[in-house]
Amino acid sequence: MSDRGERYTGGVESLTPLAPRRLRRVLFRQFWRDLVFLHWEVDPFDVARLLPPGTVPDLYRGRAYAGLVFFRMEDLAFGNGPPLPYLGTFNEVNVRLYSRDALGRRGVVFRSLDCDRLLPVLAARAGFGLPYRWARVSRQWHGRHLVYRTRGRLHERPSGRVRVRVSDDTVGPRPLDEFLTHRWGLHERGPTRTYYLPNAHPAWTFRRCDLLDRDASLLAAAGVAPLRAEPDSVLYAPGVPVRFGTPVPLPSPGRARRPGRAR
Repeated sequence: MSDRGERYTGGVESLTPLAPRRLRRVLFRQFWRDLVFLHWEVDPFDVARLLPPGTVPDLYRGRAYAGLVFFRMEDLAFGNGPPLPYLGTFNEVNVRLYSRDALGRRGVVFRSLDCDRLLPVLAARAGFGLPYRWARVSRQWHGRHLVYRTRGRLHERPSGRVRVRVSDDTVGPRPLDEFLTHRWGLHERGPTRTYYLPNAHPAWTFRRCDLLDRDASLLAAAGVAPLRAEPDSVLYAPGVPVRFGTPVPLPSPGRARRPGRAR
């Protein structure tokens, strides 16, 4: 199936380790390295009010989740062109929610994205309407310990931090982890309509990791409040090459509905 998304067989798309739709055209490419995923259960009605028109919360066994994700982006490139020097490699921290649209496509909705390169921040905000913020983001390895830190520049001060101990042992994802990471596009509010931006990458490989420390203040700053102090899912992935297709407008803007029940 192409990335135009015109074929629909009803229901919600399955959770698959590889993208269920072929990208008809590659808009840009990048490599995601050293990803740390932290997820907390949140109130689905809080999520519903934060999603763009035409989408509803995607729920796992009736529960909604918010993610705090730390990673390093490398080798950003447009189409089949070469990677951008300097500007194409940076650290990023994002807060994300999980959505579905009328065609059953599962997606990600970003509530905030911290980046330590100003030009990509300006380009992503202007070109895609994504809520990027220019921030001081660092990534450091200390033996097997991986530490990310972020703090806004100027007067923007919400901060985030994570420290994990990473093993060489690979682990299989739990069903909840698959729900949170088998995501093949994002939903975002465009100038006139919500759009879906598809992506594709190889299947995730996860390594065993232990959460040692974190500061999740970015969640509250993004408008979501975890129901518990400890995260429900902690994952580390060494990385994957990622391709993004072209934006696809949703069939109709509609209005966000009450959250539905889906795995």
